Amino acid sequence: MKTISSVDFGITYYKETWDLQKQLFDLRAKNEIEDVLLLTEHYHVYTLGKSSDANHLLAKSEELRANNIDVFEIDRGGDVTYHGPGQIVGYPILDLNNYYNDIHRYLRELEEVIVRTLLDFGIQASRDEKYTGVWVGNNKIAAIGVKVSRWVTMHGFALNVNTDLSHFDRIIPCGIFHKGVTSMERLLGVTVPMKDVADKIVRHFENVFNVSVEEINRENLFEKVNQKSVLQESP
Repeated sequence: MKTISSVDFGITYYKETWDLQKQLFDLRAKNEIEDVLLLTEHYHVYTLGKSSDANHLLAKSEELRANNIDVFEIDRGGDVTYHGPGQIVGYPILDLNNYYNDIHRYLRELEEVIVRTLLDFGIQASRDEKYTGVWVGNNKIAAIGVKVSRWVTMHGFALNVNTDLSHFDRIIPCGIFHKGVTSMERLLGVTVPMKDVADKIVRHFENVFNVSVEEINRENLFEKVNQKSVLQESP
């Protein structure tokens, strides 16, 4: 059974985590580190994927500045989405050559991790044949957008746990006009402990991807990355 490392970063600025993803992606593509699952929350940010329509970001620059909301155009698939506190974001850096060479299956298995996690909290969620992500009725509760190059993955999923959903009012989420968004908190009527949800995600990631997850802290991860960087620079 394959072993992957999982790191919970707590709350982070999007740019910092994106830069880390790119570094881990490059190292994984060179087979210099093993698979990694990053978990985090972000400070307020809108991200626009490769197929985004800028008109789907409704908030103007003055509003964004006033509310300290960052905006990034990034290299994942999909349209515009929001990340913020109370939302668990997962970034698997996996070499799919060790699993299967099938992007659609990968997306479905990420969805399955979220569906199983929600079921643990009594929420019946499902897929939509037309749209990637996880849904409760007509409302999206988890967005998924990935990049896969040389069969190595980055970016991932975002699950609304205790998210302030009003921030979705300033975008057309994923470019979908006729559907809404929801959160675990809204559906259950209570604030949900983030760590409980993160723990369930890790357990279901193990089961769905048939791996053993080793939870490490950020210092352990940075040590691994720095060691690899030093090795790369050595003559």
